[in-house]
Amino acid sequence: MDDDTPDEVIAELKSRPIGGWGVAQIAAGTGLAVYAMWAGILQPGFQKVPLKLQVPYIPASRAQVQNVMTLLRGRQGGLVDLGSGDGRIVLEAHQHGFIPAVGYELNPWLVRLARFYAWRAGHHGKVSYRREDLWKVDLTKCKNVTVFLAPSVLSLLQEKLEAELPDDALVVAGRFPFPDWKPCIIEGHGVDRAWAYSVQEQRQHTVNKNNLTATESFTVN
Repeated sequence: MDDDTPDEVIAELKSRPIGGWGVAQIAAGTGLAVYAMWAGILQPGFQKVPLKLQVPYIPASRAQVQNVMTLLRGRQGGLVDLGSGDGRIVLEAHQHGFIPAVGYELNPWLVRLARFYAWRAGHHGKVSYRREDLWKVDLTKCKNVTVFLAPSVLSLLQEKLEAELPDDALVVAGRFPFPDWKPCIIEGHGVDRAWAYSVQEQRQHTVNKNNLTATESFTVN
């Protein structure tokens, strides 16, 4: 999943009949169209998303991907990546045996780019990238969830995850941790760090916190 070099891009254009969409997607993969996509030029309707919920496209590094996979080691079943970007987490999860591996991404260009990467890796049709609003995704049956999102989004997303996910679910966050959750495991250092959270532990923590608040309120009264 390393970024393509110029020579590799030219070779790709010569060897595969990918058409206009493919050319644009390869350009995005090399970083040439990243700013344009974020600015909204190439993503119709993205400006309608509230500013605090907008997340710039920053591809996960190889170290970040490896740290996420390390935290998921020993887990089974499917995996959902919320805000899947160019799809590298989903693709890596599939290669580690997570089936189905699904990515949800609102940016249509990133969805196309992810599908191109999956096709290039020989996994077309084996992974799924869907252009859907992550706030509308039903997570009630998801047991492995990954997120690479901004803190402003994570602070709101933790409520949805805690309300919908099953008790045995594990959530892994990369680049930024959830602001109000306590991780059960941390992997990596600096910007490559990833945090794993047990949903059951978060629910218990919330119950204890609410009970403590209620007790303090009763004492004051």
